[in-house]
Amino acid sequence: MFIDEVYERIDFLETVEKISGISRTAVERILSGRSFDISALPALLSPAAADYIEQMAQIAAERSRERFGNTILLYAPLYLSNECINGCRYCGFSAINKNLRRRTLTISEVEREFGAIIKTGIKHILLVSGEQPIKVNIEYLKEVIGLGVDAASSLGIEIYPLDIDDYKTLSDCGAENLVIYQETYEQKRYRQVHPSGKKKNIFWRIAAPDWAGIAGFWGFGVGALLGLNENAAADVYFAALHADYLRNRYWRANISISLPRLRYAENLFKPHAVTDAKFVQYLLALRIVFYDIGLTLSTRETSALRDNLIGLGITQLSAASKTEPGGYTEKSYATPQFYVEDSRSVEEVLAMLKDKGFEGVAKDSWRQDIRAQR
Repeated sequence: MFIDEVYERIDFLETVEKISGISRTAVERILSGRSFDISALPALLSPAAADYIEQMAQIAAERSRERFGNTILLYAPLYLSNECINGCRYCGFSAINKNLRRRTLTISEVEREFGAIIKTGIKHILLVSGEQPIKVNIEYLKEVIGLGVDAASSLGIEIYPLDIDDYKTLSDCGAENLVIYQETYEQKRYRQVHPSGKKKNIFWRIAAPDWAGIAGFWGFGVGALLGLNENAAADVYFAALHADYLRNRYWRANISISLPRLRYAENLFKPHAVTDAKFVQYLLALRIVFYDIGLTLSTRETSALRDNLIGLGITQLSAASKTEPGGYTEKSYATPQFYVEDSRSVEEVLAMLKDKGFEGVAKDSWRQDIRAQR
């Protein structure tokens, strides 16, 4: 497992020092030599690499076009519940937020939300929920997946960690992709921002992709929540190690990385700022090193930034996202997890991609063909 084979063998603070101590000469040597395996990543994430963004962008664009062509997959998150037992200090769904307007969708409400999303043309759907295992339990999730499996091209889940048996149950029902962000890989910081609830166990969360892989999932999305830790570059590096491990162990699976940045939510948490320049550098570094791994960009980012990153390595975009339960079919009273920065419609996002010479893929048949063969 990643915990044993990689995570516990690498010291987080030593990684911070290694990245911060890299010289311009080392960056230049890597960029000129074009030997882009994961050993090059610390240099490309380093402060020294900040002066080489234009060169990195050119290389990232070349590698992205070679591997992924001119297609960008569009997906939509479907929030099932904002109820949660965890006391995360940064999340709008946190149990410590006493003013939160809580809601868990009924099965009939979920069905309407599915219909509203499908009507936009998007058929890649990610089911999202806070950790509330009494209401959002396996039987509930089985019903939800059963509603969407025939209509959607792919169904993913971004929920609390499960054990192997429960992941197997959901895989058998039609869930294919697991998205689970570690938030931060530094144990001390993780404990500080997760003071209560089951999520405070960092190892329970790190192990989840392995359990899902054993259970039969064939897509994984990992990442770090930028803004939680002042050492963002080291968190990106550990997320990359996690993705690299999953790619090698579950070699038939589709692997993607996302670097969501903290946005305003219903809490008082003050994030460590990650500038646009640093954010772009981290994404370019990942694309240069990972030729075949997807990079996901959510509506947490502004439309201008999202537009400018097209062609530089992004392979998946959320579009017209609603981050509160019930948001696609009504003006929901429920509190959102965060407030989106890019509120454009699916049609507007598709038009933007077309203007840039890219094709937005909102559905595809090959996933459904594979699903039928399983």
